[in-house]
Amino acid sequence: MHNHTDTTCPGDAITHAHAHAHGLAHTHDHEDHPHHQHHADMATADSRRRVILAALLTGGFMFAEVIGGILSGSLALMADAAHMLTDTGSLLLAWLGYKLSARPADPGRSFGFGRMKVLAAFTNGVLLILLALWIVWEAINRLLLPSPVLGELMLGVAVLGLIVNIMAFAILHGGGHKDDLNLRGAMWHVAGDLLGSVAAILAAILILWQGWYIADPLLSILVAGLALYGGVRIARESGHILIEGTPEGLEAAKIIADLKASVPGVANVSHVHAWALTESRPLVTLEVTLAPGATAESVRRGVKERLAHAFGASHATVEVIGEVSPDAA
Repeated sequence: MHNHTDTTCPGDAITHAHAHAHGLAHTHDHEDHPHHQHHADMATADSRRRVILAALLTGGFMFAEVIGGILSGSLALMADAAHMLTDTGSLLLAWLGYKLSARPADPGRSFGFGRMKVLAAFTNGVLLILLALWIVWEAINRLLLPSPVLGELMLGVAVLGLIVNIMAFAILHGGGHKDDLNLRGAMWHVAGDLLGSVAAILAAILILWQGWYIADPLLSILVAGLALYGGVRIARESGHILIEGTPEGLEAAKIIADLKASVPGVANVSHVHAWALTESRPLVTLEVTLAPGATAESVRRGVKERLAHAFGASHATVEVIGEVSPDAA
């Protein structure tokens, strides 16, 4: 005979059929969730405001940079303008991700739209990679067929672009939510654009000073390399979440060893699964076998407290198995 308690939450996406079929003490608490959810909602609202402000700044200046790039003949300015165009779209996509992720759960989506901002981050990472490849392609063509550039106009537009990008980056960076992949993706776009403005300024100075038109495509390639680095990094991290990869530090072997050593009454830990809904919300399910004399409720609470404090996993499903009685067969 096994003890059986089930204190699940309405929004739980984990099926409990396994526990019922095996006579397990299956528990799933969320005592700390209201506080954590309120903090997360405040952070999301702040990030959403910052993203839309940065989008308005970037989108507003983009048109001036396109005109300046066409009139001056500068690839660096055109690349920067293209970057600002994708920045605006990416910032709006990030804003949409925040907006959708704030929608409540429903019967068809028990976790709501929480992963929308991760999906937005992944999309922004892919866009950064594609943008970098386009800039490199254009730069190679420009190196093979050099063309004159109006350095004065290029310099003036690039300086204005740098000011706008610094303002946009400061708005996003001021959020301080360094674990927010969606915000980081937006920041990488703006940071790449900021560096693009710096490259355009340097290229304009070299063109005016020495007549080195080749500086325009060469510095564009440098900016493309930085954009590629940011895009690959964001796409890899967000993609790992989307395929439900194990979060860093939540490896099964580490959890098993820690719980057996730290929680009294734990004889064995098995069927450990760890993944993440978002970059800041890890999820864990596992099965615990009781040691002789231990009670299911005390072990369950001990395991959940240990997972929350040692691993940052406040959302855990714990199945507790008692000792098998002699007549269980």
